[in-house]
Amino acid sequence: MTNDNLSLQAVAQPASPRIIISGGGTGGHIFPAVSIANAIKALCPEANILFVGAEGRMEMQRVPDAGYPIIGLPVAGFDRKHLWKNIAVLVKLLRSQWKARSIIRDFKPQVAVGVGGYASGPVLKVAGMMGVPTLIQEQNSYAGVTNKLLAKKACTICVAYEGMERFFPKEKIVMTGNPVRQNLLASNVSRGEAVEYFHLDPQKRTILVLGGSLGARTINQTLQAAIPVMQEHTEVQWIWQTGKIYIEQVKHAISEMMGEMVMGTRVGALPNLYVTDFIKDMSKAYAAADLIISRAGAGSISEFCLLHKPVILVPSPNVAEDHQTKNALALVDKGAALYVKDADAQQQLVTTALQTVASEEKLKALSREIAKLALPDSANVIAHYVLDLIKKNEK
Repeated sequence: MTNDNLSLQAVAQPASPRIIISGGGTGGHIFPAVSIANAIKALCPEANILFVGAEGRMEMQRVPDAGYPIIGLPVAGFDRKHLWKNIAVLVKLLRSQWKARSIIRDFKPQVAVGVGGYASGPVLKVAGMMGVPTLIQEQNSYAGVTNKLLAKKACTICVAYEGMERFFPKEKIVMTGNPVRQNLLASNVSRGEAVEYFHLDPQKRTILVLGGSLGARTINQTLQAAIPVMQEHTEVQWIWQTGKIYIEQVKHAISEMMGEMVMGTRVGALPNLYVTDFIKDMSKAYAAADLIISRAGAGSISEFCLLHKPVILVPSPNVAEDHQTKNALALVDKGAALYVKDADAQQQLVTTALQTVASEEKLKALSREIAKLALPDSANVIAHYVLDLIKKNEK
């Protein structure tokens, strides 16, 4: 497992390379993909980059918003609970492979990059069969079935955790970390300014609650039940991103307990709470936070590491191979995060958060240890490996 950045810096960039980047489905896949594309463009402005995603998924909007073309495949994920429904999924997979073959034949990519998500499988499989060099960006500490299969033909496998030779050929692995949203690292907003942006008190400790763009049911239900605790512990304040699915439910719960409420502002008799469905400026949210409560997606964890943020991880139990729990334990084992099981959240989460945020020593220890796991400049490092594959294939 290597990360030979110095040698990569010396590689001459290919002229007008053609690159496919495939994957998506969630922000955790899309943000790294766009970051890699931006890094490739910074190194090689003449690069011609085409994204391939899944029809109806969020990448079909987010990628064009970032300035890149995208083609959708009719691919869908397997239904692990209702196996009989997978007949239609298999038909879509075959159609997607056929369409991927047509895309590759027409676009003639010199390299194909897979970042995870439904579309990544058929595109990289067909690319490998057609002799196109492939690179896998595995974000999690536990590799999924698709990437383990794709690894057999992949040229390079970029990872963010140690010990990935359990899943992939050791000689193909490079430790790069996961790319994050560039604007988060560029922000220079102070904590005081950030806290005031959310109409809160800079003198009080702040807990940021995240559940992804859609929301996390257990975390939201736990916080709803804890509204009386928030009212009691006014020395601590909360920024609560509910996700769009749960905002009305949360608004109703708060209204019943506390009276009338306006979304995105302080809540009448509860001035230590800011609640919203979606936080547009995450750089300010991170700057304001003394402690974070979050699911354990790989992209989020990479951001916490780079920003040195103390975090309590509540892994989602509804993901393939339970990879979020494995992501969380990779940090917990190094003293770099706290961990509460989804099933235990109602009993333990808020108490753990209040105890942790009250301890300056604990916050500093968590910040110090999670900082040790940060791998900066990941998008640029991966971009170098992508372009290096093209150069090697030209020889």
